[in-house]
Amino acid sequence: MSDLGWPLSVPVLTDGTVTLRAHTPADLELMVETATDPELVRWTSVPSPYDRDDAERFMTDVVAAGWDAGTHQMWAIEVLDAQGRPHFAGDVAIRGRGVSTIGFALHPDARGRGAMAAAVRLAVGEAFSSGYTEAVHWHAHVGNLASLRVAHACGFRLVAEVPALLFEKGRAIDGWHAVLLFGDLMFARRPWRGDTVLETRTAAGRPIRLRPPVETDVPRLTEAFADPDTQHWLVQTPTDSSATHTAVHRWWWRNATGQQATWVVADGEVDELLGQISVLDMLGVDPACGEIGYLLHPDARGQGVLQAVLATLVEHAFAPDGLARRRLTAAAAEGNGASLALLRGAGFVPTGRQSAAEPLGDGTFADLHELELFPGSSRGL
Repeated sequence: MSDLGWPLSVPVLTDGTVTLRAHTPADLELMVETATDPELVRWTSVPSPYDRDDAERFMTDVVAAGWDAGTHQMWAIEVLDAQGRPHFAGDVAIRGRGVSTIGFALHPDARGRGAMAAAVRLAVGEAFSSGYTEAVHWHAHVGNLASLRVAHACGFRLVAEVPALLFEKGRAIDGWHAVLLFGDLMFARRPWRGDTVLETRTAAGRPIRLRPPVETDVPRLTEAFADPDTQHWLVQTPTDSSATHTAVHRWWWRNATGQQATWVVADGEVDELLGQISVLDMLGVDPACGEIGYLLHPDARGQGVLQAVLATLVEHAFAPDGLARRRLTAAAAEGNGASLALLRGAGFVPTGRQSAAEPLGDGTFADLHELELFPGSSRGL
C-alpha cells in the first residue's frame, strides 16, 4: 500500500474500457442516483432516503477511511458515455485483508454492458497481486440475479444458498454464497444453462419461444402450478406466488451452477408464459445425462405446444454446441396418459417401472414409468 493518503494511495486500474480510480467530488450527483435506484435499494443495505450529504459522508468516512486504515479498498468505476466522455458508473469494494468480501453497485445507465464484471476482475486481480487477500467471498440476497450473473461471469465458485446469511435493515435474509481464490481464472467456470433462446412452432404454425425465466413470469407460473391437474401429478409444485418466486430463484441458481437447464415456454409473438421445461440432474451420477421435466399452463394444453417444445429441446440437449447430453431420461406416473404419450411420441423408450413410487395429490402412490432416449441410435429419434 502507498504511504500516501487517500486519494493518492488509490491505484488506477484499467482494461482499456473500464477504469477504476479514486472517487472525486464530481462523482457525488451520480453516486446519489446510483444509491437511490430502486433495484439497488431492493438488494442492498444502502440507507433510504439518501442524498448528497450522505454521499459526501460515504466518500470521507467509508471510502477514504478504509484506504487510509487498510481495512478495505473501494474504487469508483469509470466508463465512457455515448460521446466518449468518462464518467462515474458505480463502485466496487474489497473489504477485509487476508480473507475478503466483495461488494459492488452500478449506476442504472451503465448496466447490461459487462462493465461490472470487468470492474470486479480489475479489483480482485489487484487485491490478489498486491498480496492484500488470498480469497474473496461474494454474498447476495437470494433472487439478486444481476449480482449472480456477475459472480458467475467472474469465475466465482458458486457454493450454496445459505439460510439467514445476511442481516440487513433489521432482519435476517437468505443469501447466495460464492468464493474466488488466488490463482483462480476470473471467467465463467461453466456455461449458464438454459440461457440459449430456442425458437420453434407447433404443427399448426404457432410460434413458440424457450427463454430464461424472469420474475414477471411468476403470476402465470403460479396459475400453472396451482392447477388441479398439475397438483395431482406433481405434488411438490408451489401453490402461491411466494413459493413460485422461490422456485424461480432456485432455477436461476441451478442454471448458473450447471445442475439443470430450465426454460420458460412462451408464446413467440406476445411472450405470454405457456409453461416450463427443464433438463434436470445434469451433475448427477452421470454428468452427461439429464432428466426431462415439464408442465403447461392449463390454457395452453391440447394445442401441440409440448410436442413442438420437447422435440426442439431434445435436439438442443443432444447437440455438441447445446447441452451435449449423451442420454436423456424421463418419468411419468401410471395413469398420466398424456405425459406418457408425449414422451413416447418424442422417441423415448420405456425401460422400467417402479411400483408405488410416485406420490399423487390425493395422497396415494402410483407406479412410476421410466423412459430413456439416446441420440443417433435405434432407440433415438
